[in-house]
Amino acid sequence: MSEFPDMSDAFEIEAPAKTNLWLRVLGKREDGFHEIETRMVRLSLADRLRLKWREDESVELRCSDPSLPTGEDNLVIKAVRALEEHCGRGFAVSIDLEKEIPLGAGLGGGSSDAAAVLGAINEMAGLGLSEEQLAGIGSTIGSDIPFFLYGGACDCRGRGEIVEPVEERVPSAPIVLIKPAFSISAGWAYQKFEGSSTYEGFLYEPQGSPWGDMVNDLERPVFEKYPVLGGIKTWLMGQAGVRAALMSGSGSTMLAVMEPGEAGAPLKKAATDRYGENCWTWSGRTL
Repeated sequence: MSEFPDMSDAFEIEAPAKTNLWLRVLGKREDGFHEIETRMVRLSLADRLRLKWREDESVELRCSDPSLPTGEDNLVIKAVRALEEHCGRGFAVSIDLEKEIPLGAGLGGGSSDAAAVLGAINEMAGLGLSEEQLAGIGSTIGSDIPFFLYGGACDCRGRGEIVEPVEERVPSAPIVLIKPAFSISAGWAYQKFEGSSTYEGFLYEPQGSPWGDMVNDLERPVFEKYPVLGGIKTWLMGQAGVRAALMSGSGSTMLAVMEPGEAGAPLKKAATDRYGENCWTWSGRTL
């Protein structure tokens, strides 16, 4: 049962997680960001948001996860402020956020929540802004936000904000996610990319998958600092039914792509048995 007050007449929207099928870091830019090439897809894992207009002039965010700050630094609030600046008007709204996507996991939860709020207010207020316009607003506060404003798989370039929907059909596949009980800052991972090196014994080479070769350049700095993640990848690749294993985004979630028809429950149980109850696991599909 939800811990939030009655929001039966609120606008409801889901905010799906994402993963990167491949992520190449091409180098550091003059603006301090890194140039990347990546293909991202949505997952069947999602947060849920409920929005309702307020009678005062404030914006209020409540979250089911008490560890998530809900002030002006939250991407959801930043999304509202960015939309207000674009439109030249205020949006007094209450936002209730039920978190299913873990924090600091490389799954884009905060960016997806922000994108969902942009889309929701656009519809609630009848603003009529296009996907491209909303993506432009989102890009001012977060590199991954534009992706979530388009449907389907997308190829992303620049710092991630240049989004091109993939025309060909990207097949869905069963996956399992494993996240140890620590988080990783995406900013830290990119900052440490220069000067990082491979960790002996771990596989960094591209792996075949239903979508093509899977590879993640950010595994290099992350595995160097957190070799347990490289160990999880190695273990996953040795499990029955696993076709490929990769770090999701900047981590700390590890992704296992299963063979068609394989169920994720046995692998989830095996991961919990091996890495402990504090290790978050999930099974579902790419969308």
